[in-house]
Amino acid sequence: MKHFAYTSQELFIFSVKTFAAIFRRPFYFTETKEQMYLIGIGSLYLVILTGIFAGQGFALAFSNELADFGAKDYLGRIMTIAIVRELGPVLAALMIAARVASGITAEIGAMKSSNQINALKSFGIDPIQKLAVPRLIALMVMVPVLTIFCDAIAIFGGYIIAVFLAHVSGTMYFAAVKERLIFGNLFIGIIKPIVFSFVIAFIACYKGFTAEGGTKGVGKATTESVVLASIVILVVNFFITKLASTYLKGYL
Repeated sequence: MKHFAYTSQELFIFSVKTFAAIFRRPFYFTETKEQMYLIGIGSLYLVILTGIFAGQGFALAFSNELADFGAKDYLGRIMTIAIVRELGPVLAALMIAARVASGITAEIGAMKSSNQINALKSFGIDPIQKLAVPRLIALMVMVPVLTIFCDAIAIFGGYIIAVFLAHVSGTMYFAAVKERLIFGNLFIGIIKPIVFSFVIAFIACYKGFTAEGGTKGVGKATTESVVLASIVILVVNFFITKLASTYLKGYL
């Protein structure tokens, strides 16, 4: 319990320092663009593949249940609510956390074990501003973008199931989808990936900067980074959903 409290305190302090460093000079635009490319383009195939099959799986399960009540025409509405509010943001964040968080932690941890971070300090360069901030900004931009791709692909996967297996008119499916693309659902679908980007960046960078014990310690920190980021994403998702259902009830 004491270790958990200490780690939580250190993570909070590190997160505050990283967020504050966003607004300080110098700004490392080249590193930020490089990270945006690595995170965005590198994760695009994984997110698309996950979205298409998850959307088809959900659509198949929902269509079978709705068929019992003669309500297959509502498939587009249910798919939109499930994907935009929950499935898209969470799946995209978990896939990005699995791929990106491990890479960030391993990279920064390897730099620490080889004394490259100490070298940056000796040259008067803030390691947090040089290493953590570009990755945080890149995640803040690319996680919402990748989530939108995941949502669109998952809804298209549901369309395939609706038309070819559930025998629902494509026009009716997309009309139902459009009907539920309202402010409340879209707001939740954008806020969640933004919050998840902070979770991934703070945890991955913190674990990299605090990795100890050489290559073995870096490997342990990498594993802990992915596991912790995934758990926190699920916990935060629940609380955002709860708050949204309480305060945005009239917009859903």
